[in-house]
Amino acid sequence: MLKEKKAVIFDMDGSLVDSMWMWPEVDREYMKKHKITPPETFHKDIEGMSYVQTAQYFLDQFPVLDCAVEDICREWTEMTRELYRTRVPLKPGAGEFLERMKRRGILMGIATSNSRELAFTALDALHIRDYFSAVITSDEVQNGKPAPDVYLKAAMEMEVLPRECLVFEDIPNGIRAGKRAGMSVCAVDDLFSAPCEAEKRKLSDYYIRDYREIWDGTYEICRRAERV
Repeated sequence: MLKEKKAVIFDMDGSLVDSMWMWPEVDREYMKKHKITPPETFHKDIEGMSYVQTAQYFLDQFPVLDCAVEDICREWTEMTRELYRTRVPLKPGAGEFLERMKRRGILMGIATSNSRELAFTALDALHIRDYFSAVITSDEVQNGKPAPDVYLKAAMEMEVLPRECLVFEDIPNGIRAGKRAGMSVCAVDDLFSAPCEAEKRKLSDYYIRDYREIWDGTYEICRRAERV
C-alpha cells in the first residue's frame, strides 16, 4: 500500500477521527430548533460538501432560515467545538500509524470538508497537529469533494506528485475526490457510512477497519477501482 509513496493524506471526520456519529445529532438539534424538515435525500445531498457549501445548501433549501451563511457556520461551530475537545477519539490504530509514518519520513496532510477552526480543534485536542505538514479545507478551494481540488492543493503544499500520495477516506464522494486527483485511496470503515460499504470497496484501492491492518498485512486489496 505504501510502496513508492512519499505522502499520506487523511480526510479527517470518519477517516482519522471517530466523529461522524455526532453530525446527525447536530443536524437534528439544529433542524428542530429552526423548525426544518429535511428532504429524504438530505445526507446524500450534502456528502462531501465543504462547511460553507453545506451552510449555503441550508439557506437554499430551507427558506425559513433568515440569516447569513456565517451565522449558520458559527452556530454549528458552537454546537460541536466542545464535542471535538472531549468526546472525539482517533480511529483504531491511527495513533500508531501516525508515529510510524513520522519515523519513516512520510509526509502527512489533512484534506477535510470541515472548517479550519474545527479541524484544528480536533487535532489539538488529540495532540496530533504537529504530525501534519498541510491542513487544507474544502473552503479553501474552488470545488468541494467529489472534485479533486482539496487533495491536489494538499499535495501541492507538501510538494509531492499526486501519484506519490495515499489517501484515507470514509465516504464515496471523498474516495472519488482522491481518485480524481490521481492518488491511491484506502477506504476506512466507519459506522456512519456502513450502508455504502460495497460502494466504497468498488471505488477504492484498499479497505481497512483498523490502521494496524496495514502493518500486519490483513488489509483488503480491492478489485480494480471503478472509474470515477
